[in-house]
Amino acid sequence: MSAHATAALSSTSFSSTPTEVPSATAWNEALLRRYDKSGPRYTSYPTALAFHEQFGTADFTQALERSNASRRPLSLYVHVPFCRKICFYCACNKIATKNTALAEPYLSRLDREMVLTARHLDTSRPVQQLHWGGGTPTFLSLAQMGDLIDRLDARFGLSGSADRDYAIEIDPREADVFTLRHLQSLGFNRLSLGVQDLNPQVQKAINRVQPRVLTETLMEEAHRLGFRSLNLDLIYGLPFQTEKSFAETLGQIIELNPARLSVFNYAHMPTRFAPQRRINEADLPNADEKLAILHTTIEMLTNAGYVHIGMDHFARPDDSLAIAQRNGTLQRNFQGYSSHAQCDLVGLGVSAISRIDDVYAQNPTQLNQYETSLDQGRLATVKGLRLNKDDLIRRDVIERLMCDMCIDLAAIGKRWNIDASDYFSTALEQLRNAEQDGLVTFHQQMISATPIGRLLIRHLAMAFDARLADQSTQRYSKIV
Repeated sequence: MSAHATAALSSTSFSSTPTEVPSATAWNEALLRRYDKSGPRYTSYPTALAFHEQFGTADFTQALERSNASRRPLSLYVHVPFCRKICFYCACNKIATKNTALAEPYLSRLDREMVLTARHLDTSRPVQQLHWGGGTPTFLSLAQMGDLIDRLDARFGLSGSADRDYAIEIDPREADVFTLRHLQSLGFNRLSLGVQDLNPQVQKAINRVQPRVLTETLMEEAHRLGFRSLNLDLIYGLPFQTEKSFAETLGQIIELNPARLSVFNYAHMPTRFAPQRRINEADLPNADEKLAILHTTIEMLTNAGYVHIGMDHFARPDDSLAIAQRNGTLQRNFQGYSSHAQCDLVGLGVSAISRIDDVYAQNPTQLNQYETSLDQGRLATVKGLRLNKDDLIRRDVIERLMCDMCIDLAAIGKRWNIDASDYFSTALEQLRNAEQDGLVTFHQQMISATPIGRLLIRHLAMAFDARLADQSTQRYSKIV
């Protein structure tokens, strides 16, 4: 996403090809099960487990100031933590309430954070990306949403460019056609709708009853209004799901024809996420059933014309994600895959993470701690990390692998002025077993994931992770 003092991170010099679906001969259940260990999702490298509390506000403000010399565009992420109702599968940082008035003090603190951040930024840099996540951003009233956009525009200067990427996550149970029209007037051009599953039994078990008609009505209106891209979020591995039931959901979703789909693997971690304790573990599909659901998902979506971008993302070939992957310019960040590379990401709100210049900086996950810092007139940074040159090189390699499904060692070597084969000799040796198992191929300076290897891309990326030995992988979800 960002360039650095030590080297410029540019896209690789080759064009990656669209991801293939594993064929019947490539799909190897025993192999997938053997490699199905816990590991990072690599929305960042180093991962958030490497962030430390010695990194504070002064480090973050210095990074903001350093970044101005680059003139890189900005990407803004705004975390809205409120939800009217808790979904039992949820692992997000959220606050359950039905009272929208409770958002007012939070919006005031967000504005204070914007003011403190903007002091250190050249705000003539264009805001190419904006993403509201949560929680449920559409928890806010229409007036509150308008107020928040006005504040963002006043502090950073929002873009009217046709190629901007302004997205918001929507709960279809809490939005209607008036909401969509209002969001369009505020400048949003991309929507992400939470669906998870259309099966009533599954919906009841996760405390998210959401008839298909709600999603369908919103999608029809969004298409009519001309929103550029619609994403639907699904989750597999939820209570009472079977291969057959999820195939039925997918069939209905394919009929709705969204531009993008995110199909997440549910990670059941009730010791870490309290709402998940409401889910009866005996109702969850077993490992074999989950693999069958995954296989059917990839098969159905690929047959319907979607490109499997990687991990849990699918897109139509004409969508900007698929185009970016073909061009070798796809990027990965804390919101998943992105088509807008080379931005500095400013995270605003409780738990938000920034990626600026060569640092990561995170706000507190506790609302009272976030509020206290801002009330004292200082940014709320509680931990972070400044990357060394080795971190930067490895981040580049891992990101290219996660996005392109291959690594051009010659391009890496040229970009960083290293002998990449020698620099990564240990990692390449680790990948020899994966090569023997048919997960990767080596051809001259190119390392490419095979169709089955692409499903295990997190495992392949772990070979390049120099910090993994110092971390417990039990903090991470399973790879498949």
